[in-house]
Amino acid sequence: MISVDNLAVEFSGSTLFSDVNFVINPTDKIALMGKNGAGKSTMMKIVAGEQKATRGGVRAPKDAVIAYLPQHLLTDDDCTVFEETAKAFKHVFVMRDEMELLNKELETRTDYESDSYMKIIERVSDLGEKYYALEDVNYDAEVEKALKGLGFKQEDFNRQTNEFSGGWRMRIELAKILLQKPDLILLDEPTNHIDIESVIWLEDFLVNKANAVMVISHDKAFIDNITNRTIEVTMGRIYDYKANYSHYLQLREERRSHQIKAYQEQQKFIADNKAFIERFKGTYSKTNQVSSRERMLEKLEIIEIDEIDNSALKLRFPPAPRSGDYPVTVKDVSKRYGDTVVFKEANMSIARGEKVCFVGRNGEGKSTMIKAILDEIEVEGTCQLGHNVKVGYFAQNQASLLDNELTIFQTVDEAAEGEVRTQIKNILGRFMFSGDDLDKKVGVLSGGEKTRLAMVKLLLEPVNLLILDEPTNHLDLKSKDVLKEALLAFDGTLILVSHDRAFLEGLSQKVFEFKDQRVIEHFETIDAFLERNRIQSIEAINLMK
Repeated sequence: MISVDNLAVEFSGSTLFSDVNFVINPTDKIALMGKNGAGKSTMMKIVAGEQKATRGGVRAPKDAVIAYLPQHLLTDDDCTVFEETAKAFKHVFVMRDEMELLNKELETRTDYESDSYMKIIERVSDLGEKYYALEDVNYDAEVEKALKGLGFKQEDFNRQTNEFSGGWRMRIELAKILLQKPDLILLDEPTNHIDIESVIWLEDFLVNKANAVMVISHDKAFIDNITNRTIEVTMGRIYDYKANYSHYLQLREERRSHQIKAYQEQQKFIADNKAFIERFKGTYSKTNQVSSRERMLEKLEIIEIDEIDNSALKLRFPPAPRSGDYPVTVKDVSKRYGDTVVFKEANMSIARGEKVCFVGRNGEGKSTMIKAILDEIEVEGTCQLGHNVKVGYFAQNQASLLDNELTIFQTVDEAAEGEVRTQIKNILGRFMFSGDDLDKKVGVLSGGEKTRLAMVKLLLEPVNLLILDEPTNHLDLKSKDVLKEALLAFDGTLILVSHDRAFLEGLSQKVFEFKDQRVIEHFETIDAFLERNRIQSIEAINLMK
């Protein structure tokens, strides 16, 4: 049991939160929720021991293992993927190696009665007791199982970690954490940059194998599936619900309704008493009653109504100009890099107005196909855009391509042409940028703000083919909902790549699955596809156990 006691954090005289108390039990799966800036990541860092509180602290058993995965993390660059992941068992290997060294020393020494000899005997005995008490584990097999579950292939194991992107290196760190079997796992946005199959594998692990878990995530389906408790950080305090995220939303609304009712009743009570005081002030016979009511009002604790984050994305795509019947046609397309085949003889035709999803593990060719469709790379076969197709493209790394030295206004002003330049401030306002925000440099923006700014460019001119590659990374739940509504209302053609199941649900009529060097067309909704593949994935996991 881990206890958070009277936690308080203050910055420059202002209080982030105070008098926070809660207990983390061995089987708790906790979603840490709250609007941006409420203090979620700060609280998690304090529990992880990465940051100090102004007051209060965290108590845990002496031998408790707390593992923490922050949003941005890089592994070492001096070893292979397998070697880096095996560092999860470093403490075991250190014990084993020390025992071997000490036993070799004992073989060569003859001072059997000396104090130093006896100390070595005691150390070997102590290490042996701890080492042989560990369960019998095939460490190589455990490393392999974790890496494959998180999307790595056998041939990746001996590649250097510096050959992989930040998202893949985050998975290596996640694998190390899972292999340690900690008493508490702390995860800050763990599903960013991992594909749907890996998210499902992670869910299964956290639900069925992990001990206590605390997670910050904007992936609604993920937190609903793994959590049984929600702690909300708001207005400097917490509310603790024994419920998953969806149930918590209902309970929070009920709580706020009760607060509003109580607040209104209290305000009426205050007004009535103030009226009494005003009416009878100076009346000798009412002096005691007036004084009593004045003292009561002075001591009265005013009921507060929880704040609501009213900042919201306002998004609607301009009407799409009419395109030809088939905006995208792909015929017998193959792509390879050296000896590595990404996909071969792929075919697809996407009709005007269709909304389709590209799904599959990372590295199977989803982004490569998009680049082929946009004629950004050379391929075997034919990729053709239809008549009068106007493309709006949001790349997976779109936010990172922004110029950090430009201001928000300059970024959009440089990209805008024609009449739309007179509407820049209005467009930015719809994306929650206004007033002094417009003069902020891009370099100081958060990941979510950069994503929103990159999306502004999609609205600068009407398009009839939208291609979005992981558009929801770094977007909060509210912004995701607004983007989804805008895409549902979009009257053009949509190609969408995303690992966020809640976002994908209801958005597509057809699924193209990238798997084993093939592109497979499924005439079903993403909802049906995911349900079918979730069962298959869990069965595959069970076969590995």
